[in-house]
Amino acid sequence: MQLPVQSQSTIFAEPWEAAAGPADLVAIARAAEHAGFAYLAVCDHVAIPRRLAPAMSTVWYDPVATLAHLAAVTERVRLLSHVAVVGLRHPLLSAKQYATLDHLSGGRLILGVGAGHVAEEFEVLGVDFRQRGAVLDEAIDALRAALGPDEFPSHHGKFYDFEGLGQRPRPAQERVPVWVGGSSPAAVRRAALKGDGWLPQGDPRDRLPAQIDRLLRLREGAGVEEPITVGAIAEPLYVGAPGWEVGRRTLSGSPEELAESLRAYGEMGVHQIQVRFRSRSRTELIDQIHAFGAEVAPRLT
Repeated sequence: MQLPVQSQSTIFAEPWEAAAGPADLVAIARAAEHAGFAYLAVCDHVAIPRRLAPAMSTVWYDPVATLAHLAAVTERVRLLSHVAVVGLRHPLLSAKQYATLDHLSGGRLILGVGAGHVAEEFEVLGVDFRQRGAVLDEAIDALRAALGPDEFPSHHGKFYDFEGLGQRPRPAQERVPVWVGGSSPAAVRRAALKGDGWLPQGDPRDRLPAQIDRLLRLREGAGVEEPITVGAIAEPLYVGAPGWEVGRRTLSGSPEELAESLRAYGEMGVHQIQVRFRSRSRTELIDQIHAFGAEVAPRLT
């Protein structure tokens, strides 16, 4: 699940999150782990321009700091950046941060990456916003090298060039999974050619089959034989009959009704679904997490 509190865009944040803080994040992360969730995900923005602040808010916890904090209070659940805008930072800087996170967490990192969409962030950090796709393509290759087994990684490209510089600790995993986010044609191609997983950006159900088909055809056409993890972001959920207005897009009902609806994702070829629950408080959210883990998740397989 994508964690609440850490990012508070008006598109998805609940009113109670505005007054929430670190203790709430820890309680929710522990609840998700206890309920059997596969991963905790956090978003990435460096600074929000004033023109976008009313919609996006300026509350975006740093993903590495947040995931490291949560790694220390959990034991099993994986830690996903969904997504890190890695083009904003030099790959050796990102590799130092994420390798350390993987090392400290015992190999629980999933590095989700995306191109980004806020021009002002790129401009203030000295990165060409117009070239963000090309920068991300190369950044993935550079990060593969920098997060690999070599203490002294090397990469020689158009945007980044390094060798003979050592970094330890190395990641605990032999290969850190890289999941590519986004639903544009360029993002799907990038996921097919460079990713271990694909994280669509809110594709509705009727678009997913065609997107997945294109992803797999591109991957096969490029001769990439390794399997790829296909993701999806489910509609907002509420387990049970809500006694309040949860919104027309929210899926609600009995555990079997929810499971029947969510099983459709598996039939499309989706391997993991990211969920978000409607809630009016931390307590209600944790209740929803436990109900989903105990009563809905076992019905999905």
